[in-house]
Amino acid sequence: MAYPIDKKLVVAVSATALFDLSEEHAYYLAHGVDKFRALQRARKNDIPALGAAYPFIKGLLNFNKAHGDEQPVEVVILSRHHPDAGLRIMNAVEHYGLGITRANFLGGQMPYPYMSAYNAVLYLSTNEVEVEKAIRAGHPAGLVLPCRNVVTEPGPQLRIAFDFDGVIVDDEAETVYTKSKNLDLFHDYERRNRDKPLKQGPLLPLMQRISVLQKAERAKAEADPDYMPLIQVAIITARNAPSHERLLNTLDSLGIEHDQLLLTGGIEKKRFLDVFSPHIFFDDQLGHLLPAADTTPSVHIPFGIKNNGG
Repeated sequence: MAYPIDKKLVVAVSATALFDLSEEHAYYLAHGVDKFRALQRARKNDIPALGAAYPFIKGLLNFNKAHGDEQPVEVVILSRHHPDAGLRIMNAVEHYGLGITRANFLGGQMPYPYMSAYNAVLYLSTNEVEVEKAIRAGHPAGLVLPCRNVVTEPGPQLRIAFDFDGVIVDDEAETVYTKSKNLDLFHDYERRNRDKPLKQGPLLPLMQRISVLQKAERAKAEADPDYMPLIQVAIITARNAPSHERLLNTLDSLGIEHDQLLLTGGIEKKRFLDVFSPHIFFDDQLGHLLPAADTTPSVHIPFGIKNNGG
């Protein structure tokens, strides 16, 4: 019988996003693939430090510990590493107590085409070219930025922050503002279209899967007032009133659960992220991400007009 993965929340992650392999990558660039493979074989028992995606992945996998036989989350490693270098990665997975049993080590080939085989709703990588190709091919992918604040244990509750336009939904509204550079025209456009839901963005499938987990957690909390849901989601957007109405109508039409909505009106998002303290933050604009990434694990979604020289 085939493994029933279709109903799970499946996230794919590269080895370099999960673990800090920056030293090894520099060695590869300096000495080539053969010496890199030999180094990885020689260091198979050396445990690497944590990468920026680790807190998010660890927090996701904690769901499985709380949900017994159901096991609603699956994380798979999709790596360009050669198979003989993969032993070190899997040893590190075991060392850090990650419940990851599936991995593809592809000997330099692009990993993202295998997302469909796993029904993955997200691929996290530190390779910019790889991520951009994945997005252009219609796969939900994100570039994990370097972060100094990588916690070993994310704690009992996983906190996730999303931008809205160009991430959860498409860039229709962003295109209006980018082309006009006129906030009043943007607000007028959004008021006139407030009852017309925005179309799907690259991370909507991820949000929908997370919403399923949130609904289950909310049901537990309603049955037990002392129960703390294992996940909390915040949408942190540069929108403010009156453009909020179309946002809320869109989320309602998509059945998206969220715990906090922060309408920042263009104030630097790092101010809000430092309060919410998410284990990961997704945004399509590097202008928001680069200040935040110093203290918050952050992921760039290279989608839409802001990433195409609009």
